[in-house]
Amino acid sequence: MENAAYTLDPLIAPPGASIVIIGMAGAGKTTIGRELAQLIGKPQLDTDCIIEAYYGTDLQTISASMSKEAFLDMESAVICRLRLQDCVISTGGSVVYREESIRRLKKLGPVIYLKVDLPVIIERIARKPERGLAISPGQTVEDLYNERAALYSAVADITVDGGDAPALFYASEMARRLSLQSP
Repeated sequence: MENAAYTLDPLIAPPGASIVIIGMAGAGKTTIGRELAQLIGKPQLDTDCIIEAYYGTDLQTISASMSKEAFLDMESAVICRLRLQDCVISTGGSVVYREESIRRLKKLGPVIYLKVDLPVIIERIARKPERGLAISPGQTVEDLYNERAALYSAVADITVDGGDAPALFYASEMARRLSLQSP
């Protein structure tokens, strides 16, 4: 699989369009996004990393320092300022809570929902409890998962089932679903 051999179908996204990956924390958006970017020869960007760079600290510290609503508003402001093209964008799991964020991401390119089963998400979040998670007091990861699943499905152009296979497997599936063709 050589990078130069893949092109994005212009019916799915015009030249210069980015590919946006959404899904739950722990779904693998960043890891798979990196693989997809390498596979198709595009740069990759993680919106959580932009937030961390702006604030100069990790996402968990940032989310703990503000209310959930304030965090979501800040995240949306960052998303709405993105002026990117021709890249793979991995987003924070909470990006779907603000309509203006989704409108902006959809303008950048097709949105892929990386759908991973709840038990896998719970296990991955437990392995990395320091990850930033926009969750209300008293809310469980299961509550959050159920709340977000419908939102992700509603805004996605494409849904790709994720899981425990190597990241390249899911990146290749995304490329196939986007009609990335080798000549």
